[in-house]
Amino acid sequence: MEYDEMGLDTIGDKKTALFIIISDTDDTFNFVVAMMYTQLFNLLCDKADDVYGGRLPVHVRCLLDEFSNIGQIPKFEKLIATIRSREISASIILQAKSQLKAIYKDNADTISGNCDSELFLGGKEGTTIKELSENLGKETIDLYNTSETRSNQKSFGLNYQKLGKELMSRDELKVMDGGKCILEIRGARPFYSDKFDITKHKNYKLLSDYNKKNTFDIEKYLKRRDKVNLKEEMRVKVVEVDR
Repeated sequence: MEYDEMGLDTIGDKKTALFIIISDTDDTFNFVVAMMYTQLFNLLCDKADDVYGGRLPVHVRCLLDEFSNIGQIPKFEKLIATIRSREISASIILQAKSQLKAIYKDNADTISGNCDSELFLGGKEGTTIKELSENLGKETIDLYNTSETRSNQKSFGLNYQKLGKELMSRDELKVMDGGKCILEIRGARPFYSDKFDITKHKNYKLLSDYNKKNTFDIEKYLKRRDKVNLKEEMRVKVVEVDR
């Protein structure tokens, strides 16, 4: 952290992949990651305004997996409402919405309200299930009641009603098929769909799930990078001596 080797303000200039890997069991240094995200958003917003007239040339998408474990990002409820106009988006991935409320308290609703789409992959946490069931709304069903009176003279009755029923009740959501998902997009009705089969993707063969040889070895990569940097530094010194 003594010097800058990341160049966060250049991520929106060209296609860049930045991986932030932290421990999912030890949160000692989570504050460092939170600081990094704060700097990232602030730098990119300033660059979008000062250099590119308000919008970055390359869209920056932040996949915030295990969002509840990276620590609280200061003023995130304000950032998420303003970054999208600069060509920056954030995908917040949680196990349950209660995790968001535990960290951001009253601002949790503001954060989720600024997300134009929500994807439910399954779960049974009460708060998430209840809110989703209410968001899905109701459907109209026909109710028929029949009655029969037995005496010296039989009589029959038929009663017809239209009622509202939850599109998916809480118990139905809890036992939802693991291969299904529910997508909510602002301005459209919810979609109940199959999850994408990743094995059918054209680049699936490049993943370590397909072949263990594709596993990325970060230590090997860093050693190779250090060797390349050392050779480059030596070449520069030789040139300077020749001059």
